[in-house]
Amino acid sequence: MAATTATEHVDVLIVGAGLSGVGAAWRLQEQHPGRTYAILEARDAIGGTWDLFRYPGIRSDSDMYTLSYPFRPWKHRKAIADGADIRQYIVDTASEAGIDQHIRFGHRVRSASWSTDEARWTVTSQVDGAEVTHTASFLYLCSGYYSYDGGFQPDFPGVQDFGGQLIHPQFWPENLDYAGKKVVVIGSGATAVTLIPSMADDVEHITMLQRSPTYVTSLPGEDKLAQLTLKTLPDGVGHTVNRARMAATAIGFYQFCRRFPKAARSVLLKRAKSSLPEGYDMTHFTPSYNPWDQRLCIVPNGDLFKAIRRGKASIVTDTIERFDATGVQLASGQHLDADIVVSATGLNVVTFGTVELTVDGEKIDTSQVYAYKGVMFSGIPNLAWCIGYTNASWSLRADLSHRYVMQYLKYLDQHGYAYGYPDGAKAHGDRPVLDLTSGYVQRALGVLPKQGDSKPWTVRQNWMLDSLDMRNTDIAEDMVFETAKAAVA
Repeated sequence: MAATTATEHVDVLIVGAGLSGVGAAWRLQEQHPGRTYAILEARDAIGGTWDLFRYPGIRSDSDMYTLSYPFRPWKHRKAIADGADIRQYIVDTASEAGIDQHIRFGHRVRSASWSTDEARWTVTSQVDGAEVTHTASFLYLCSGYYSYDGGFQPDFPGVQDFGGQLIHPQFWPENLDYAGKKVVVIGSGATAVTLIPSMADDVEHITMLQRSPTYVTSLPGEDKLAQLTLKTLPDGVGHTVNRARMAATAIGFYQFCRRFPKAARSVLLKRAKSSLPEGYDMTHFTPSYNPWDQRLCIVPNGDLFKAIRRGKASIVTDTIERFDATGVQLASGQHLDADIVVSATGLNVVTFGTVELTVDGEKIDTSQVYAYKGVMFSGIPNLAWCIGYTNASWSLRADLSHRYVMQYLKYLDQHGYAYGYPDGAKAHGDRPVLDLTSGYVQRALGVLPKQGDSKPWTVRQNWMLDSLDMRNTDIAEDMVFETAKAAVA
């Protein structure tokens, strides 16, 4: 759809046409069919993460029965799905519901300014070098919490001397030829454990170079019970049953890990050891932290372990001293020869999708606002930010966020209010909204919003409890609502 230079006003403005943005639009059409809306998408395609990332083997790191939409059953056999299949699923959802007709492609949102006098947001986007503005009564940011402009790239000593290719997975070169090459993948997270087995059969050898290990566990690529459920029950019912079962399993294991970390550590290490060659050095799979202090890595059908057993892949735990012309020199003295080095070193976390927010002319310091019910933020009127769970699939929380926004909009209508905002004076505590020790979170502590120490100011990592709360949520709790001109506190 071509960009327009005229100011367009809508009731609800959604930022991002990925998994979250399309899901938000579907819920809006379902529950508020009379409301006008538009979706601003910085890129020229639907799919968000699943369109941007194109590295070999890209896949979901949670099961598709919980990552997919609750209103559109996942019918593929794969429980852990390939990126291309997920992207097509999002595109098909948008097309079937007519959501794609509301997307304004090529609109990179730069700023959003709230006016209390007008009770609306003015949103400025960059489109082909020109500024385009939209206005909206409600602003819903569904662009996630990492930067699409670039991933985290450490300043490796001597990298300028390297004679091969240095690649970040976020911008994978099209048609990269790695057949018969020596490849080193720096990192130990979800991207690294995906790349290793996906490339292993084509390269001469591939090495995962990690500074510290991550917990890695295997899940079946296909879930036979889920397939049986879909065959024997109507689509909607079967999908609901599978979604609930998978969510309960993930949350139950998370709770087990947090309550009984020693036992959970033992279980995870035993599972990894049983999948590796006999006598394998388990220090490469033994983290120094407790399970779920950082995200677990899932490998479908144990593909990473199989690549190691075949001798096509290896893991080295060490630190980089410097790059040289032929590879990477390690602090231990070992040298890793490489034709290609993949820097799977993580993402750059951003707040509100890098949109600069102002309320009545005052710039918002994102590190000083409190998250409210994991959706809205203290002192910011008629704005929500969709962020997923860290311990379960993104969509579980995303859909709860969408449903909360729909209830909030209904509440405004029922009471004749123009806007509302969470009262930050009721919040107490100082934890970041993403409560993980992972490097990508720690690097962003200076910009991440806070969460409090009690409801409704906590961001809980429990879909079941959040689902119960959402059914009975008190929209007015710790909120300030206004019907006309009033200064925002």
